[in-house]
Amino acid sequence: MPTALIEVRRRYSEAEEVAIIDAVHGALVAAFLIPPKDKHVRLIAHEPHRFACPPGIAEPEFCTIVSIDCFAGRSGEAKRTLYTEIVDRLAALGIPRNHVTITLREIQPENWGIRGGKAASDVDLGFNVHV
Repeated sequence: MPTALIEVRRRYSEAEEVAIIDAVHGALVAAFLIPPKDKHVRLIAHEPHRFACPPGIAEPEFCTIVSIDCFAGRSGEAKRTLYTEIVDRLAALGIPRNHVTITLREIQPENWGIRGGKAASDVDLGFNVHV
């Protein structure tokens, strides 16, 4: 049950925003093998003056940060697959690969409250986090 926050530096149409959200979610499904219905993705479009990016970026309007919180336990291979999947899927939408930054924060399941206030460690998640 990863949660993802996508932050962009320009306005997109509603259809483009949905496509960006779906791209990141699709990458999570492919790399982490989560159920497709387990979708917790948000997108925030910042005004350019509120989103600094590294100097020398060719197209700063396409700077994109993807932050993902997930349960600890995924393999290094699954994480590398996730990064590649996200960048490839966003590139297909016109966002340059080298304009995407991804951070992954792993949280122990006992530190995540779900399903009516239960610790995730006490719940059958319906999927394996050790992929």
